[in-house]
Amino acid sequence: MKIKEKEFELFLEDLKKLVAEMGARVRFERGDFQGGYCILKDDKVIVINKLSTTQRKVMILAAALKELGVDDIYLPPKLREFIEEMDENR
Repeated sequence: MKIKEKEFELFLEDLKKLVAEMGARVRFERGDFQGGYCILKDDKVIVINKLSTTQRKVMILAAALKELGVDDIYLPPKLREFIEEMDENR
C-alpha cells in the first residue's frame, strides 16, 4: 500500500482518536526508545518517541491497536487495511 505523507498525518489523528475511544492514552515523550503499548498501574498507555517521524508514530500506534484488539471495532477500510498490513510486516 502506497501512502503519502499527508495521509500519514490523517492516519495519526484517526488512530489517536481510536486509542482514546478504546480507553487508552497516547503519550509522546523524549528518550532513547521507539515506543509501544504497555499497562502502567492499570492504565493502558501507548508511549511514542516524540522525535520519531510521522510514519513511525503511525506504525507504532497501528501495532499497539492490533495488540489492544480492533477486530470487532468499525474502522474505515483504508485504515483497517493499513493496520492489517502492518501486522503482516511484523
